[in-house]
Amino acid sequence: MTASIQDAARPFTGGALTALLSPSTRLLGLGEPTHGVEAFLELRNEFFHHLVAHEGYRSITIESDCLMALTADAYVTHGIGTLDDVMSRGFSHGFGASAANRELLRWMRDYNEQRPPRERLRFYGFDGPLEITGAAGPRPSLTALHDYLAAHLDLPWSRETLDELLGPDEHWTNPAAMLDPSRSVGRTPEAGKLRLIADDLRAQLTMQAPHLMTVSSPDDHWHADLHARTATGLLRYHAGMADTASTRVSALMGLRDAMMADNLDAILRREARRGPTLAFAHNRHLQRDESEVRFAGRPLRWWSAGAIIGTRLGDRYAFAASTFGTRGSDAPGPDTLEGLLSTLPDARAVIDPARLATALDPKPTPRVPADHTYFPLDPATTDRIDAIVFVRDI
Repeated sequence: MTASIQDAARPFTGGALTALLSPSTRLLGLGEPTHGVEAFLELRNEFFHHLVAHEGYRSITIESDCLMALTADAYVTHGIGTLDDVMSRGFSHGFGASAANRELLRWMRDYNEQRPPRERLRFYGFDGPLEITGAAGPRPSLTALHDYLAAHLDLPWSRETLDELLGPDEHWTNPAAMLDPSRSVGRTPEAGKLRLIADDLRAQLTMQAPHLMTVSSPDDHWHADLHARTATGLLRYHAGMADTASTRVSALMGLRDAMMADNLDAILRREARRGPTLAFAHNRHLQRDESEVRFAGRPLRWWSAGAIIGTRLGDRYAFAASTFGTRGSDAPGPDTLEGLLSTLPDARAVIDPARLATALDPKPTPRVPADHTYFPLDPATTDRIDAIVFVRDI
């Protein structure tokens, strides 16, 4: 190990990580290189404790269904429901099975219990209602938006009209549509009408905001906007699922991250007067450079939520990527970035990418992991990262 690589590293602490970030940061993206590893979620929890205690953060958002997360937020902010129930209904992607996610909600609830509403921590999901097997139907979000507006405005569409156009929910959630565009209902005449109605309802929400904010609470209006974003995003995604173009899968990846970016934007606006927000997700969703994976032997490229939100926030967005050295028999080669970082003396370290770049000559060889679910850092793009968190063994 050269002295310069050692000089770029510090033992992991919350303070060591935030010292590398701009003081103007309002959204801090903390990435993980793979899902399902508790070590990264435990590190996230530890870091969030630091951010709350020392940096003024009052909210966290994770890569989970934005609508399901409302159940988790109601628990941590108001004590509604039980922790067992929230873990089963408040997360998507199977994340409710995580002990670290359970501990996060328990800690947030304990923190909030004796504090006034304005000081309580909030929990958000910023993913759409999307899974690898397909997308949810638009009924819950579209009807929630309609019902909110209908309570205060005269609308030309009834719930019966929406129900007729929506049809059976199983038509929208058919898992065969993920791989077969012909099985998707996203471009039927009924779906086209629903997209226009959803767009018009969202326009009403914007045009009538001064009136709506006087006859309903700010929280009710924010939730209606969440349903509006979700309904329009889902209808757009279902239309993408029905596309037969060769770029179909890349487009779906991009649409998902665009929904994520819009949700992050809305969360920041809601939290603007309370403090910065921590976002936790896969590195691929938070990085600034273009994302790329291989699917069925073909490369897929799209811009991540981090890249999109970064264009809006500038230096108010910071990205800390995490990676690891060894997992079981999967050990990095000595000439890879992870192999070089594995020679550091600390089990967990914070790396300054700018100082590290001066030490990497020649550039490391890209790591080829044994596990296809793990995406190692690209040594050519570390200059687009504000901080690296390295865990030697998981």
